[in-house]
Amino acid sequence: MSNFTNALRPALHYGVAAMACAVALAAAPAFAQQAPKPAEEVKEIVVTGTLFRRTDTETPSPVTVLSSESLARAGITTASDAIRSISADGAGSIGTGFQSGFSAGGSAVSLRGLGVSSTLVLIDGLRSTNFPLNDDGHNAYVDLNSIPFSLLDKIEVLKDGASSSYGADAIGGVVNIKLKKKFVGVEGRVEGGISGHGDASYQRAQLTAGFGDYDEKGYNFYINGEYQRNGRVSNASRGFPYNTLDLTPIGGIDKNTGDSSMTVNVPTAYMIRGTQSDLNNPLSGGSVFGSTYTAPGLANCSRGTFTVAAGTGCKYDLVDMYRQIQPLQERYSVNSRLSFRVSDSVEGYITGSFSRSYVSISGTPSVIRNTQPFGGSPSIASSNPGIVLPVYICSSGVNCATAADRTLNPNNPYATAYANDPNNGAARIYYMFGDIPAGSDRTNDVYRFTSGFNGKIGDSTDWRVEGVYARDNMSITQHGLINIANLMKAINTGSYNFVNPSLNSAAVRASIAPDKTTPSYSTMYGIDASIARPLFELPGGKAQLAVGGQIRAEKLENNNQNVNLDTYGLTTASAFGQHTVSAAYFEVDAPLLQPLDLNISGRYDHYSEGFGRFSPKMGLKFTPSKAFAIRGTYSEGFRAPTFAESGPRSQYAGFVTTTAPCNFILAHGGSGDLTKCGANGNSYNTSYSLGRGVVGNPNLKPETSRSFTLGTIVQPTRWFSFTVDYYNIKKSNLIVSGPDIGKAVSAYYNSTTLAAAQAAVAAVGPGYSVNTVDSVDPLYPNALPRVLIINVPYVNANYSLTSGIDASATVNLRLANNIKWTSRVEATYVINYDLHTSTGVQKYAGTFGPYDLSSGNGTPRIRGNWQNTLDIGKVSVSLTTYYVGRIKEVATDQGNLSTACSTNLYGTGKNFCFVSPFINNDLNVNVKVTDKVNFFTTMKNVFNAKAPVAPAAYASAPNFLTTWHYAGLIGREFRVGISAKM
Repeated sequence: MSNFTNALRPALHYGVAAMACAVALAAAPAFAQQAPKPAEEVKEIVVTGTLFRRTDTETPSPVTVLSSESLARAGITTASDAIRSISADGAGSIGTGFQSGFSAGGSAVSLRGLGVSSTLVLIDGLRSTNFPLNDDGHNAYVDLNSIPFSLLDKIEVLKDGASSSYGADAIGGVVNIKLKKKFVGVEGRVEGGISGHGDASYQRAQLTAGFGDYDEKGYNFYINGEYQRNGRVSNASRGFPYNTLDLTPIGGIDKNTGDSSMTVNVPTAYMIRGTQSDLNNPLSGGSVFGSTYTAPGLANCSRGTFTVAAGTGCKYDLVDMYRQIQPLQERYSVNSRLSFRVSDSVEGYITGSFSRSYVSISGTPSVIRNTQPFGGSPSIASSNPGIVLPVYICSSGVNCATAADRTLNPNNPYATAYANDPNNGAARIYYMFGDIPAGSDRTNDVYRFTSGFNGKIGDSTDWRVEGVYARDNMSITQHGLINIANLMKAINTGSYNFVNPSLNSAAVRASIAPDKTTPSYSTMYGIDASIARPLFELPGGKAQLAVGGQIRAEKLENNNQNVNLDTYGLTTASAFGQHTVSAAYFEVDAPLLQPLDLNISGRYDHYSEGFGRFSPKMGLKFTPSKAFAIRGTYSEGFRAPTFAESGPRSQYAGFVTTTAPCNFILAHGGSGDLTKCGANGNSYNTSYSLGRGVVGNPNLKPETSRSFTLGTIVQPTRWFSFTVDYYNIKKSNLIVSGPDIGKAVSAYYNSTTLAAAQAAVAAVGPGYSVNTVDSVDPLYPNALPRVLIINVPYVNANYSLTSGIDASATVNLRLANNIKWTSRVEATYVINYDLHTSTGVQKYAGTFGPYDLSSGNGTPRIRGNWQNTLDIGKVSVSLTTYYVGRIKEVATDQGNLSTACSTNLYGTGKNFCFVSPFINNDLNVNVKVTDKVNFFTTMKNVFNAKAPVAPAAYASAPNFLTTWHYAGLIGREFRVGISAKM
């Protein structure tokens, strides 16, 4: 545990220093410890993970509770930020700042790093429907952006693996968002803010109105509305190193070098002379190898020019010009609830909600370079060598070889010289459509309705029946993607000006890149019922029994955005499916002795696809004294394949930033040797996106798990308590896409010819094959071309094993009559996170692995948060400190089991071996102006901590990790607001 305490020491230091500063500013009198006031009467509650009412949250299972009060003190205003702040949230966690994934625009939690599809998210104990877009093309999850925040009462996080009460698919744990049940009066809140850079604008408003005294009148009704808007933040506004792929100023690599950089500057096109076998078909061209590039329009270079072996081009930095750190986000929701008493022993409720989450993402303009058209034989490079501009154009756009109105193509620099030999005078073009804005608008509408009844039979038997219906409508409008047919027509007619794109008309641009809108949706409806009652007396109290049943129907239609294969750069990911799931469950609580409580539960789930499994769970809590308790659990669970994983109509191609090995770089003109090689200005030697194509496999089996926890609860005084829990989870029959993808990539690049490479990839295993390779390198035509997509299978393979320690401590100390200090710290230490494969063990803890999972932000060994609050009369000052430990820039799921820095993802050995730890502090001050009016101000990232440099991050988030270091990208923020209640 020495590493654990050492790593937390900086966080403790900064937290204490800042808190001391706040105390000094408050000019508090000398502290005098007093006995706490008598505790208020504690009501019975139902804690997540059990069906029985109890008076505390310290069950045999470890449960973290986030109250609305503690979240307000932290300045948190969204369910996504609240849930993802939990230290147990690990690899695969998704924030809205990750904008290039399949499910960009959504947000999700990944407890224990086991993936978003292994974490169950509930609202008031009931499921909701999943986000229509699957993370990484196949992982299903509930979008946290769709959950109302202003009605939040508390969030309970069950962290012990499966839950027999809610679903055995909760392998990583359960997040239960509990909303307010009743409200009387009118309450409103408005706030706004901005970052220290003058951007990241923030506005939020909420209003709740309710009437009906439930105790006196037997009913209560409220309606709530909330609105929030967060403005854009560009990479350019944050400067180096977040606005570039060039880290040479600090000893790194310039990933902008080479031909790829020459293709993206606006407004210049870059071309190489080529051939065209069909003068009317720009897709029938080829290259004349060994030629240098011609760059027409160099006079239009706004940032000057540069010269490499391939030719002269415009200077640029793609990230600085186009990328954004934070998209425009806008959310609003309307929620209502009617609670009513049917009789003295029966209560009921009805809820209805609508939420809209809108995310507008600005993207990099579309490029035609080595873009492969759809169809043909994509596994052979020469079959689709790229796009060429013909020597002649004509108004009809067809039969230009013989048309009477044909003229020389002004966009083709070789047209005049080859007027009499048009087949050999084509210009193969490398070009970015910088005059056509690119990006996407994503609108997610969630409708959710619930209703239920509960009551008592006699004095001791509790029962409940609840139903839920939810529908998630997702609409994506893509901007700036190139329509293949319209581009071909524009090339043949010459209507698009490649030399000076500023002269293009809006109509031409709209024709080449028409907006494309794709709807998708998911639905879920179900009913859940249970009954609980005491059985008989045991030495420690009454034994209790609860039994229940559940049935739900789910459906998904995630439509293929490129179903007609008519658009370059548009995903073909899709998923379809529907099923019915029925379950029966029970729970027994047996206080065997006064200090010893045994809890046993079990659940049987049956899926209409034919899956069925019983999942047991056992918990034990030993409390020899009020100051000390030991607890432990054992559980089993299983997760059925998602529709994307098992549906025969489901498919996707995922992409990961990849750099070819040194032997390949040297074969394409790189300098150096096999231990260190430079790109030397050739596009083949730069990082690129390697894809893996997969389709649904209906023969998949469910994933299974077993987990256990062992912990202790210590409360030596009424004002201080702490808990420590060990967890250990084994997940078997993992559903993975291409578990040996790293081996397949290595097999490809260790070959010398395309035929040998294709055979080597096929030899890796069933389902592995070369799907698409890059065009032949014009400068080195005899060298192996770069692989673009490798087909991989969905299979049940391997098992993962993760273990770690959760620790938390709470202090509630009254220092004087009007001074109270509250301190709460929570931390998670990942001991190991290993994936066991047929070729070895991939170790992820403390590294970027699993790099293939979601945003590839890795598995930090340590995460923690520490909140200190000082209440002085009507003033409350809170400092919340967040800590993320250092991360090693290696990933053993990328073809090499070594964790040595010599094989780091950035390719620089010990240089840039680690991403530094990150500490961030948020300060919140609340002033109670009157009994009904509060004024508050929040300073997020008080010390303006910068996100540590992470060179191995995906190119879509250059040099930073959105999952862990987002606050360091936005910088210091200032927010003020006021709330009032009538």
